[in-house]
Formats: sequence, C-alpha cells, structure tokens
Amino acid sequence: MELRVLVADDQALLRGSFRVLIDTAPGLRAVGEAGTGAEAVELAARERPDVVLMDVRMPEMDGIEATRRICADLPDVRVLILTTFDLDAYVYSALKAGASGFLLKDTPPADLLSAVRAVAAGEALLAPTVTRRLIAEFVRRPAPVQQPPAALDALTDREREVLTLIARGLSNTELAEHLHLSPATVKTHIGHLLSKLQARDRAQLVIAAYETRLVQPG
Repeated sequence: MELRVLVADDQALLRGSFRVLIDTAPGLRAVGEAGTGAEAVELAARERPDVVLMDVRMPEMDGIEATRRICADLPDVRVLILTTFDLDAYVYSALKAGASGFLLKDTPPADLLSAVRAVAAGEALLAPTVTRRLIAEFVRRPAPVQQPPAALDALTDREREVLTLIARGLSNTELAEHLHLSPATVKTHIGHLLSKLQARDRAQLVIAAYETRLVQPG
C-alpha cells in the first residue's frame, strides 16, 4: 500500500527536498506542497493524504492552527510537526491540536521516512524529552475545574494502568516488560483505550491522561 504525503513548509527549497526524498522512497508518494497553513488545509481536504509534514511557522496561518483544522475535519489524516525551533512553546498546543509527533528538520532522511511510516500506522512520535516538556506544561497550568470525562469510568483497572504508563512515556516494548504481558496483549489494551477515549493515537492518550488528572505532573 502506497502512503500519500503532503509537505507544508514556507521555504520552497525545503519543500522540494522533502518531496524528492519522499518520492524516491519505496511505498511513499508526495501528493502536494503547501507554502502556507491555509494552503495546507486546502490541499489536505482535496488530496486526503495519509500524513502531513507540517512546519510550525508559516504565513497566513501557522502550523498549529492548520493542524487543528486538518485533524478536526479529516480524522484519518496524521500530522507530523517539523520544526527547527525549541519545542517548549509548541508541544502542548500542537498535540492538543491533534499532531501525532515532532521531528526536527535536520533529522536524518532515513529517520524521517521511518517517522512518516510510523505515524501513518497510528503510532506517536513522543520522545522522552517531548514527554517531559508536556509534563512540565501541565505543572504550570492550573488544575481544570471540570470533572474527568465519564469515558474514564469505562476503563478497566489494567487499562488505567496502561494509560498511566503511556503518559509516562513507555513504549509498547517497555509496557510489555513492565506489566509482564505479551506485545499483542499490550496492543489490544491500547486499541481499547483509543476506542473508549475516542483518541486518534498515543499522543492523544497522553493528553487525556494528564487533562483528566489520571496522571499527576511531577
């Protein structure tokens, strides 16, 4: 199956480089280039790509707002944020908007291609440093006044345990080792969590865990 990728960046040279990289990779095809956030939203609606490589800082509409609109209107499209900047100001807002992860623009080409495939498969690119920044953001925020969503009531004790560990940054392999479960069983639990919490991927599970205070920052 061929994965369709949209590239959104305000620098034409970078867009072209990413497009060549994608088009020469087995199983990937670039379906368009956008130079602004507004163009990214328009092209995503027209082309329905599997993955959008999204720059953060773009004219007309920034990458965070473009991500929010794409993820709201196109639930099957995954967004991978590309940035050359420090992530502190963007982690929470981008994940909240629906992004599935982050990549630096100087990421080695092979790693970028692997990231596109991983995000298309529903995985999340949340390195431990990103998870720590996300936790730090919640430490700075006041506790929400609303009660945890009723969806948490539907979780089993094991599912709550898995969700807690996902929010702490554990990978599937680490989850399996920590809980003494098979990788297949871990994937089943994650599938149930995604369904019950109506989450797009692991990134959204992390958001849910902290926003409901299932996991306490710090």
